[in-house]
Amino acid sequence: MTTLADKVILSGADNIPPILEKDMYESWKTRMELYMMNRQHGRMIIESVKNGPLIWPTIKEDGVTRPRKYSELTPADAIQANCDVKVTNIILQGLPPEIYSLVSNHRITKELWERIKLLMQGT
Repeated sequence: MTTLADKVILSGADNIPPILEKDMYESWKTRMELYMMNRQHGRMIIESVKNGPLIWPTIKEDGVTRPRKYSELTPADAIQANCDVKVTNIILQGLPPEIYSLVSNHRITKELWERIKLLMQGT
C-alpha cells in the first residue's frame, strides 16, 4: 500500500515535510533532517533542533538590562530567530493528528523533537 509519505517522496515534492507514521520514527527523523537541510538557512534550522533556540542578546538601557527587541537583533540573530519559529512549524506539519495533539504545546524545538522521540519509543 502506498502511503502519503511515499507519494510525496515519489513526486519529488519539497514543499511538504515528511509525515510521521507509526513504527517509522527513525526513517521519518532522517527524512525530516534532510528536508530541513534543504530549506533556506538549513544549517541554522538544524542548529535550533540540536542546540535549542537563539538566546536573545541583552542590551543595557537606562541602567536596566533587557532582551533586545527583534528590530534590534543583528541580521544573523534575526535569521536564527526566524529559523527557530520556522523549524517548529516544519516539525508540527509533519505530525499526524494524534501525535500533534500530544506535543503542540511545545514551542521550543529541541524539546518538541525530544518529546516526539520519547512518544515514538513508547509505541
